[in-house]
Amino acid sequence: MASRNPVFSKMTTPVVSDEELARIVNGPKVEGQLTVTDVIMKTAAVFALIVVGAYFGWTTAPSNPSLIMFAMIGALVLGLVNSFKKQVSPALVLTYGAVEGLFLGALSFWINEAYGENIAQQAVIGTLVAFGVMLAMYKSQIIRVNGRFMKMFSIAMVSYLVIALASFVSSFFGVGDGWGFYGMGQLGILLCVAGVGLATFSLVMDFEMITQAVAAGMPERESWRMAFGLTVTLVWLYTELLRLLAILNGRD
Repeated sequence: MASRNPVFSKMTTPVVSDEELARIVNGPKVEGQLTVTDVIMKTAAVFALIVVGAYFGWTTAPSNPSLIMFAMIGALVLGLVNSFKKQVSPALVLTYGAVEGLFLGALSFWINEAYGENIAQQAVIGTLVAFGVMLAMYKSQIIRVNGRFMKMFSIAMVSYLVIALASFVSSFFGVGDGWGFYGMGQLGILLCVAGVGLATFSLVMDFEMITQAVAAGMPERESWRMAFGLTVTLVWLYTELLRLLAILNGRD
């Protein structure tokens, strides 16, 4: 099974039955092999650095407006390096977390200033709620990742990426007051909602890939790749929520 998350797309793990999956995941840890706990711990470490970075980004953004641009470029470069690096590097993953945090903190500050004091807080709460709900639905098998699910998700993802790219290009020509297609009334809101939905369902794909990687007995070091991939999806979800809330507040 190959994930649609570009971070996980470097990995291919076999699909196993539900019974075999439960036996391996819930069984005793094999020395040197990946476990769900490993992924949780590494993800927590990356998010701790994102929180620290976000604090500095938020507090220094007013006095250093250029920070958001430098942090965005740094996070993008580190994200690409981590995504395509064959051998995962814990140091680069942690550095990405710190730089991404700087960018998110600065971005959140400026959007908060422009569109409402509670937008960043609402986006954080929305991200955490979406994560918890999707994890619960995945664990209870309300949502099952099968061939049909993956096919529909892939079509929706490609369609959204094409529209997002076209919107990005159009924003340079003043479309939607610089927001691109996202600033075009009801269409912009629909696109934002679609982005939030896709980012949310991407979490399910990540959960499945992590579960399958554990079942395949991948090395413990891959927990850093899993943590990075999950972080990328959560950052995407947060920024989509931030944009949606900004557009909705801008209509008031």
